[in-house]
Amino acid sequence: MQIVVAGQGYVGLPLAVRAAEVGHRVVGYDVDPHRVQQLAAGEPYVRDVDSTRLRAVLDSGAYSATADAAALAGFDIAVITVPTPLRDGVPDLTYIESCARTLGEHLRPGATVVLESTSYPGTTEELLLPILEETSGLKGGADFLAGFSPERIGNKRWSFDGTPKLVSGIDAKSLDVIKNFYDGIFQTTVPVSGPKVAELAKLLENTFRFVNISMINEMAMLADALGVNIWEAIDAAATKPFGFTKFTPGPGVGGHCLPVDPMFLSWKAQQELGIPFRFAELAADVNRHMPDYVVQRLVEALSKRGISVSGSQILLLGLTYKYDATDLRNSPSARVAELLIGLGAEVRGAEPNIPDGDDTELNVPRADASPEEVAAADAVVLLMDHPRFDLAMIEKHAPYVLDCRNRLSGANVETL
Repeated sequence: MQIVVAGQGYVGLPLAVRAAEVGHRVVGYDVDPHRVQQLAAGEPYVRDVDSTRLRAVLDSGAYSATADAAALAGFDIAVITVPTPLRDGVPDLTYIESCARTLGEHLRPGATVVLESTSYPGTTEELLLPILEETSGLKGGADFLAGFSPERIGNKRWSFDGTPKLVSGIDAKSLDVIKNFYDGIFQTTVPVSGPKVAELAKLLENTFRFVNISMINEMAMLADALGVNIWEAIDAAATKPFGFTKFTPGPGVGGHCLPVDPMFLSWKAQQELGIPFRFAELAADVNRHMPDYVVQRLVEALSKRGISVSGSQILLLGLTYKYDATDLRNSPSARVAELLIGLGAEVRGAEPNIPDGDDTELNVPRADASPEEVAAADAVVLLMDHPRFDLAMIEKHAPYVLDCRNRLSGANVETL
C-alpha cells in the first residue's frame, strides 16, 4: 500500500522504516526541511533506527522523506505522529489540526487516517474527524476510515515490533483495515471497542508510571529525613512476588510522555466535568520539585564539607531524561543546572550520548567524564547512569558524589 507517516520524529521514523521494510511504499512527511534533508541523506537522528536500515529502505525506493505536501497524494493509509505538547497546562493540538487539514486535501474515498499522537479521550472523533470531513468534503465511515492507535516507543527490553499494539476504529470497517495494517508490522495487535478507549488506555499507561514515580520520589525524601535507606527498602519490598511493582526515585521526570500525558486527562476532566484529577496534579507537583530537592541535598552536603555552593565546581553526569537515551526533552537536568547556576555554582555537564552543540535546551558548558574533570569538581551529581560512564573511576576520583541512581558506593558517595 501507499503509506504516509506524518511526523518523522521519535515515533514516526521507526514506524515509517518498519512499514517500508515489510513491503509498503512509504512517504515520511515532515514540515522541518532540515530533518527531511538529513533523512534523505540516510542520516537518522533517532536511536531506534540506525543508518544501515534507513539507507536500505531509501536505496530500495520503499521509503522517501519529504516536506512537500503534494507528495501525499494517493495514500491508502496515513498515520499522524506529530507532537502534542502542553502550553501553560493546556493541550496544544495545533500540530494535529494542521496535519489533518493537509491530509484532508489529499484524502480520497476508501483511504484511512490513523492518529498515533497522544491526546485526551475524544480527540480522534471530536477534533480529527471533523477537520478531515470539512477539508475533504467526505464523510468519515461512509467515504473514508479513521481510528486511533497509541504509540508505545522507548523501551529497551521490548523491540518496536514486539510491543503489543492497541488498535481502534471509528467503526467496524475502520478497525478491520487498521488492524490488518498493523498486523503486518507488529507481532501482536490488541483491538479495542473505539478510539476513546484506546486514547484513555494510553493516558492510563503513562499516568500509572507518573503517579508511582512521584510516590517513590516523595518516599525517598521522607526516608532520608528518617535516616532510612530507601534503596534497600525498595529492594526488600520487591522480593514480594505479588502486589508490588518496583519503581525507583530520581531527579525528576522528563521526555514528552510522562510530564505531559497525565495533564491531558487532568485538563479534560476539569474542562468537561469540572472536577480535578487530584492524583495527577499531586504527582506533577512532586515530580516538578525533585530537581529542587536534588539541589537542596547537594547544598547541604557541600555545607557539611565547608564548601559554599557559590563558586563551587559542579559536574553533572547524564543530561538526558532517560537511561542511555539521546533525548533532552523536558529533562530534569536542565532545572538542576538552572538552580545551581542561580546559586552561583560553576556547572559543567557530561553527556556522552549527545554531541556537543546539540544540547541547546540546557545551555550548560560541556565536559568529558574524565578522571581529571571528576577530580577537579567539588561535587559530582550522577543524574543518569549511562553505560558509557566509568563508575569505578568516578568512585575513585570524585571528592563527593550525589548519586541519584544508586549505582555508586564508598565514603565519598551519598544516594538520593
